[in-house]
Amino acid sequence: MIVTVFRNRLDPDHSPEYYELIPKIAALAVDMPGYVWHKSFTAEDGERVTIVEFADEESHQGWARHPEHREAMVKGRDRFYQFYDIKVCTVDRSSSFEA
Repeated sequence: MIVTVFRNRLDPDHSPEYYELIPKIAALAVDMPGYVWHKSFTAEDGERVTIVEFADEESHQGWARHPEHREAMVKGRDRFYQFYDIKVCTVDRSSSFEA
């Protein structure tokens, strides 16, 4: 399993455009082979974190190379984000609990 941790802070001047685009990009991710799940959180100071899981490296790379995702990444660097930090991790061990 591959987990991506994407930390960022939006540029408020372009956030309306971002919020218009993000549902489309998220829907593309959900339809990708190997997609497991994703969830986003926003801290009180405005920093945001999105965690994404893909089943394996091949499916993660497929998402990384998806043309519409690539276009969105360029917009992110050019307009949407004041900063971002991406960590891509291979899961060595996992455990879960649900009552």
